[in-house]
Amino acid sequence: MIKLEPRGERSRLMAYLSPVLAILLTMLTGVILFSLLGIDPWHALVTLLYTPISDVYGWTELAVKATPILLCAVGLSVVFKAQIWNIGAEGQLLMGGLFGSFMALQLIDVEGLWVLPVVLVAGVIGGLFWAGIAALLKVKFNTNEILTTIMMNYIALNILLWAVHGPMKDPDGYNFPESAMFGDSSLMPILIEDTRVHFGLALALLAVVAVWVLMSRAFMGFQIRVMGLDASAARLSGFKEKRLAFFALLLSGGLAGLAGVSEVTGPIGQLIPSISPGYGYAAIIVAFLGRLHPVGIVLATFLMALLYMGGEMAQIELGLPLALTSLFQGLLLFYLLACDVLIGFRLRWISNTPGAQGSSTAPAQPLSTTNTSAQG
Repeated sequence: MIKLEPRGERSRLMAYLSPVLAILLTMLTGVILFSLLGIDPWHALVTLLYTPISDVYGWTELAVKATPILLCAVGLSVVFKAQIWNIGAEGQLLMGGLFGSFMALQLIDVEGLWVLPVVLVAGVIGGLFWAGIAALLKVKFNTNEILTTIMMNYIALNILLWAVHGPMKDPDGYNFPESAMFGDSSLMPILIEDTRVHFGLALALLAVVAVWVLMSRAFMGFQIRVMGLDASAARLSGFKEKRLAFFALLLSGGLAGLAGVSEVTGPIGQLIPSISPGYGYAAIIVAFLGRLHPVGIVLATFLMALLYMGGEMAQIELGLPLALTSLFQGLLLFYLLACDVLIGFRLRWISNTPGAQGSSTAPAQPLSTTNTSAQG
């Protein structure tokens, strides 16, 4: 029988190398899968990871893809540090897009510099509202936020589908499930001419800096980190655990809502059923891959955005299904979790041998030769 035994001391270096190892193992698995499919692995990896960014326009599209993922991931880093497992960034993103779209449609013929901020605030409120429901259930009724947030993703999706097929459908849209195009005042300004890079990228980078300051310099961030490390110590120190949990969930939801409204007012320009191909779920992987650190999250975000673009390119050039993106995302998460487990635990083999009066357990034999300072 194989048993997981805690290591005496975790390697800080390996903790940071774990994402790199997970990426390498994911690529190795991809090589094996492409070979089994009869596709040249080198050509497939080049198509997946290099071709999408082989020119300047590709890099600008990478920034467009990265914007909503970055906003969701940096918000999730706060709740995850508090040991609160918000799996609902996808639903909060959709509600942000829905609330922002509703406001944009009310102001479709209005001009003025104040219109876009109002639309963005409406999107943030949508994300706050959706996360607030889960936060209220957690702090008042002690419900499991994993279950409530993930179930609310599907509720949000169905509300969005109802809206674009019903009250928010463009009456002049030839019965397509989409809203009317937003007015110019409700659209994100373009940052780089002749590209789709919009002001949402600047908001995302600003959010990264703000969250870094909050978690590393503000007392509120210190309280959140202490609560995540040891909730009982936080309570003994007089920290308001429920208030901190509520704040962390609202912050995460608000940034996810901002991601949603940035999409509908940015590259899309209207409300459609497919606001997100799964950005909220991908942000969970990004947050862990980036070690919940702002710099790591930025790097992991661009890798995840590249996988989205590479999946589309592989579909066009290699005839592979678009689900290839989800496959690589799943492999990346699997290997990351596996590496993290092996950093914290050692595999040991426990053999049971029959004795004179029953079974006795033989001494544990390590499967790993990696020793820590606790072993001597």
